[in-house]
Amino acid sequence: MLLTPEKEELKREIGVRALALAILNMTVGAGIFVIPAIIAENLGAAAILAYLICGALIFLIALCFAEVGSKITVSGGTYAYIETAFGPFAGFLANHVFWLGSCVISDAALANALADTLKYFFPFLQQPIFRTIFFILLFGGLAVLNIRSVKHGVRFIEITAFGKLIPLLLLVVVGAGYVSMDNLRWTSTPTIGSLGAACLLLIFAFTGMETPVTNSGEIKNVKRTVPLGIFFGIGSVLILYMAIQLVTQGVLGNTISAHKDSPLAAVAGIIFGPAGITLMIVATSISMLGGLGGEILSIPRVLYAGARNGILPKVLGEVHPRYFTPHVAVAVYAFLGLVFAVSGGFKQLAIISGAATLLIYLGVVLATIQLRRTKSIASENTFQVPGGILIPLLAVGVIIWLLTSLTPMQFLSFAIFILLLCVIYYIITAMKKNP
Repeated sequence: MLLTPEKEELKREIGVRALALAILNMTVGAGIFVIPAIIAENLGAAAILAYLICGALIFLIALCFAEVGSKITVSGGTYAYIETAFGPFAGFLANHVFWLGSCVISDAALANALADTLKYFFPFLQQPIFRTIFFILLFGGLAVLNIRSVKHGVRFIEITAFGKLIPLLLLVVVGAGYVSMDNLRWTSTPTIGSLGAACLLLIFAFTGMETPVTNSGEIKNVKRTVPLGIFFGIGSVLILYMAIQLVTQGVLGNTISAHKDSPLAAVAGIIFGPAGITLMIVATSISMLGGLGGEILSIPRVLYAGARNGILPKVLGEVHPRYFTPHVAVAVYAFLGLVFAVSGGFKQLAIISGAATLLIYLGVVLATIQLRRTKSIASENTFQVPGGILIPLLAVGVIIWLLTSLTPMQFLSFAIFILLLCVIYYIITAMKKNP
């Protein structure tokens, strides 16, 4: 049984601006610094079509998040949404698939990518001992920041969001003057197959809105803040992504495929010279750091909610008597990220992480339909997706389409992961019945 908002003991300090910036921060990650070249390699100047399609698809899912998020006001976000709609077993799967399969592993990968990026300035990070010390300082510092206050964590996200977005916006605004219209003319019409392949890759650049809403127990006026925060956040992401793609394609033209590793740094080098390359490297680092900060702010609330609802050890549900934050959950989550980052053995798990995010999206969309059917949650003054269940059904179709694009080996790995969670759930249930 989920807690009522009054029993959570958490402070509600997150408003529309903070939520929108958190979504923008979590979605605009390191991928946008490299993905324009990858998309353009297959589609050329028609790459903008993939952004329009993915933007439309992610808005379908965002509408469902907005509706269910305006109804469920306790901490846990996606986990709370799915458990409320489908019960404890679905909640258990959602909780663990999300925080472990979708978040911890990707955080470890992000930390390694940050270390690799910073090697440009600090070559000693190539050495294992210094790399390990860096990971300890990184995860430890972010954990302490978020334990001391949710407000500190939110402020950190806002600062890194601006620190990441300002260089990107500067690149777009100044770079628009360097765009050649010849580079934006379509030389061929993309096929459905090539568009589908590009969208399958690009859709992952749009994921991230599911993370900030896990702080739903600390959001002010949830019925208003969640829909507005999601709309402003996702809308801003779409506009920024399209502008970056157009400027990158317009400046580099056919040479864009020669800059697969750092197309934006190449554009910045043309516009600003060597200082521009340094600027983009710094912006990439800030982007990764902000992404990690956002994860360590939000995802421990999933552990906290799971502990409060009896599917995780009770100690994870403790709230700090002075700072009023789930300090144990934050510390444990950061420690797990550190362990995986140091070990580095998570390439196959990273594949599971992508499928896990899509499965969580599917659960939230289905929860939107289920909560309408049961009417178990009061719907007065809450946001509701227009058009009945048409939009949720379209979102279901899109997600299933994306999941069917996974390879058989990826499907098998993910199925084994889910099967293990099912076994763990039934063991826990049996132990509760026969302690």
